[in-house]
Amino acid sequence: MSTFRFHGGRHCLNFIATMGRRRTERVERLAAPADLDRWFAEAGLTAPAAGGTGLTAPAAGEPELRRARALREAMYELFTARLQEREIPPEALATVNDWAARPAPAERLEIGSDGRLRRVRGEATAETLLAEITRDAVDLLGGPLAGRVRECEFHPCTLLFLDTSRSGHRRWCSMDGCGARAKMAAYRARRAVREGP
Repeated sequence: MSTFRFHGGRHCLNFIATMGRRRTERVERLAAPADLDRWFAEAGLTAPAAGGTGLTAPAAGEPELRRARALREAMYELFTARLQEREIPPEALATVNDWAARPAPAERLEIGSDGRLRRVRGEATAETLLAEITRDAVDLLGGPLAGRVRECEFHPCTLLFLDTSRSGHRRWCSMDGCGARAKMAAYRARRAVREGP
């Protein structure tokens, strides 16, 4: 079972979620380079291996892991500054802009089994995938959906998510997880009040 959370609705928010419970006992989900490779695969960012047998991982090392964590924290700073209407941190902005300017994973055309051309993603590296995730953050923060990014209201969860609900009043990163736990906690609190001491 995966330890990663994919409730954000966008790659950048899901990547930020590789650090959990930011205000209590922080949970680092990118503890080793292999975790970064696994996140890329589980997020669907790596290309299918030749013959369709699994996913090609970019084989990140310690330097890539350190840079990935620094990028993740810079993106988190920008999103939370936006959420809390604080001044934008210049260092975080510079980090994100630097990553956004890096090259994307290469793509090429090949002829499929049906004789038609299809787009195929070339071999990715940790750097090209991180750049792609960063451009997703730039698109979200600089676009019309920026005001729809929320932080989960269930304590101790601190995951960010894109609220795509019609009303725009979604409170939890996942109805099945945090939403269900929040509703159960509210039910227990009401029940305790009714039953008294």
